[in-house]
Amino acid sequence: MGELIFVGLGMSKPEDMSVRALEALRSCDEIFAEFYTSRLIDSTPGELESFIGKKITVLKRSGVEEGDAIVNAAREGRVAFITAGDPMSATTHVDLRLRAIGAGVPTELIHGVSIFTACAGAFGLQPYKFGRAVTIPFPEPGFLPSSPYDNILENFSRGLHTLILLDIKEDQGKYMTAGQAMQWLLDAEERIGKGLVRETSLFCAGARIGSKSQALLAGRPGDIAGADMGPPLHCMVMPGKLHFMEAEALVALAGAPGEILKEY
Repeated sequence: MGELIFVGLGMSKPEDMSVRALEALRSCDEIFAEFYTSRLIDSTPGELESFIGKKITVLKRSGVEEGDAIVNAAREGRVAFITAGDPMSATTHVDLRLRAIGAGVPTELIHGVSIFTACAGAFGLQPYKFGRAVTIPFPEPGFLPSSPYDNILENFSRGLHTLILLDIKEDQGKYMTAGQAMQWLLDAEERIGKGLVRETSLFCAGARIGSKSQALLAGRPGDIAGADMGPPLHCMVMPGKLHFMEAEALVALAGAPGEILKEY
């Protein structure tokens, strides 16, 4: 009987994975990976292979979501499916686990550090005050959704923070920047006009969170839109109602305007 182990690698380097994760990967017959939902910030697949000491088969989206290679391999041997961050942060990975279970393949889950908790910690925001996360997509002809704007507005109206994930086109080498995402929201405000994004609104932009080259910025929309945060990966947060300690953290950790201490 085979087995399928889902392993989260963390966010920056191979050394960030847990000892349990490393031991599990070194005991596997095959290792599959995907890096289209995210990727390690400071490491290549080749460096990851060298660290683990095993060959890694990197699959495209269709190979994970539509193909049977992973489940078929796991019927016969001990197989790992690895991702950056935490493996169950993406719905498609839950689907893969359910397909494996449906095929009678035992599964195991080894968690990794994810942007969903790391971002809050980096900015000093309280993780239990976040509402639904959203993703800002790259603009495409005929595709201009209002749902990211509407979901951020719903969170904000309830006093909740919003983690804003940014689109990745891994096959094209395209990674949305915080500046591009902020411009998307400014354009959405012009188009939808419900008053979410104002000149005085507060936003946070993070780059390469979890890496030694991490960069954080908190400011007004114009500050974020015009900032050069460097290489990917980027993310954003729109804070809701801040606790005074969260406001102090944003000033100290991300250079937020000092006047927010009076606002909150």
